[in-house]
Amino acid sequence: MVRLNRPALVVLGASSFCYVTAETLPVGLLPEISADLGVPEAQVGLLLTSYAVVAAVSTIPLTALTMRVPRHLLIAVTVAVFAVSQTAAALAPNFTVLTLSRLLCALAHGVFWSVIGPITARLAPPGQAGRATALVFLGNSLAIVLGVPLGTAVGQWLGWRTAVGMFAAAGAIGVLLLVLVLPKLPALPRDLGTSTGQQLRDAVRILRNGRVARLCLITATLVIGHFAAYTYIAPLVRRDAGLDGAGLSALLLGYGAVGLIANFVVGRFVDRRPGPILIGLLAIITLAVGLLAPVLGGVPTVVATLLWGGAFTAVPVFLAAAVLRVAPAARDAASAVYVVAFQIGIGGGAFIGERLVSAQRLGTLPLLAAGLALVATLLVVFSPAVFPHRISAEDHHRAEEEAQITP
Repeated sequence: MVRLNRPALVVLGASSFCYVTAETLPVGLLPEISADLGVPEAQVGLLLTSYAVVAAVSTIPLTALTMRVPRHLLIAVTVAVFAVSQTAAALAPNFTVLTLSRLLCALAHGVFWSVIGPITARLAPPGQAGRATALVFLGNSLAIVLGVPLGTAVGQWLGWRTAVGMFAAAGAIGVLLLVLVLPKLPALPRDLGTSTGQQLRDAVRILRNGRVARLCLITATLVIGHFAAYTYIAPLVRRDAGLDGAGLSALLLGYGAVGLIANFVVGRFVDRRPGPILIGLLAIITLAVGLLAPVLGGVPTVVATLLWGGAFTAVPVFLAAAVLRVAPAARDAASAVYVVAFQIGIGGGAFIGERLVSAQRLGTLPLLAAGLALVATLLVVFSPAVFPHRISAEDHHRAEEEAQITP
């Protein structure tokens, strides 16, 4: 019987911590990067858009090309690319080089997130894939709790280049730890016998699976709204609560801390009652982010931001676990298209946010985020096949038998 491989899951979580922090770090350092490189804050926000576009376009073909590579080796290579790209970003002499270094990271990003879910499932016993996913996704929460606030504080104190360099070093350490703790995970037999072209076709055809398509629609809808507002959280809270510098860092810390607590609390329900819990989280997001539209002052802004952070940070655990559940026999392909949907959400949201901020319509961002969160809530309500109200142990065992996972 497979046992929950906690050391390997912790290192995978640490790697996800690095990736999430690096992708979103410009959110906290918009003013510093803007001032140092002489570009507008709105243009710095487009760093998220360009990153997401490259990740979205490259995920499916690169995942197909690497399908026969042993999983333990592939995940280590993606983290190594991360470390190299962050080093280049820290040394970037201008905005163009900074953008190109992030795009290098984006190429590895999609592959990393496509394989981390299936790898996590192979490190867990039947019926505990969601629990293992929640453990790995603690790295995502910690990125918001520690990564972005710490990077923001370091960037404000010692410069944004120092902050980026710090995470480059963390990525290098992550590569070493992955090599040391991950067991050998060869490509599954079904992947070894499939050509790259067939893998590409399978990844595209997986969208014909109604449950996968519905999951991707829910993901893109929610994430577009979230990142339209979250990318510009610094100017939002500066407008609403007068928070900047240390105040912004403290708020981002609180945003992530509440998310970490929420992740821990709801993580135990991922494998049992995903539907009702996800609906509750989305309802909280709708209410909380909507409250940021009017200028209500310091305390209401802080409370609404913390509720928003707590609810949203826990949501990706349910989305990622659903990928493994709705397409157990094609987890890599389903994960690839899910990553594309998520990156479309990030890039689309950041782009829409940039357009609205450039048009002096900052206050519209929370309304957009709340509206799309409400749409996502309704989609989940009417998608019980994707997010069931209750999942039995028998359901888990049937899914694992269909996946034919060979540890």
